[in-house]
Amino acid sequence: MEIIVNSSFQTVLKMKRVLLLMLGFAMLATSQISAKGDKTAAPDENNSEIQWLSIDQVQVKMKEHPKKVYIDMYTSWCGWCKRMDATTFKDADVAKYMNEHYYCVRFDAERKDDVRFAGKMYHFDPQNNVNELALQLMGGREKLSYPTAIYMDEMFQNPQPVPGYHDVAQMEMITKYICEGIYKKQPFPDYQKAFTPTWK
Repeated sequence: MEIIVNSSFQTVLKMKRVLLLMLGFAMLATSQISAKGDKTAAPDENNSEIQWLSIDQVQVKMKEHPKKVYIDMYTSWCGWCKRMDATTFKDADVAKYMNEHYYCVRFDAERKDDVRFAGKMYHFDPQNNVNELALQLMGGREKLSYPTAIYMDEMFQNPQPVPGYHDVAQMEMITKYICEGIYKKQPFPDYQKAFTPTWK
């Protein structure tokens, strides 16, 4: 009888250990899944997805470690914006390069809340149905177009709006032209003619 009790007790202890071990693995897996699903996590240059930051987060990052900034100016109704999300932004070469060389921000041009950027407050402009920050970065009401990529230097200066949908090859051509400073020595039409895409 004593042997049966001890045996049962040992079995319960073993089961508890197994359950605790399984619980530990489950918690570890959950934390890893959560980290992968967090779009505002610290950029991982080897990650196959673009690490998007909010406009607030990028301003904090720029104080810690200045880097060029890429802003994807989009709207909820823009079909070409959605297509770019599903194609170009999902490309591993695009993601790797962007994470390495830029802080990337997605900005809904029609957001209605106030936005503080570079020490100034921007409000929603109901007349043009656009946030004032988007209006300023894109160069005025007559230049509103979606999607528009905004390229900025390490000081949030010299915004360069580049409107339109860009496939992977176009994205490579434009981002390298700006990021690598080729624009300082070669006109874009000459660069475009000689450019050979390497991203697949």
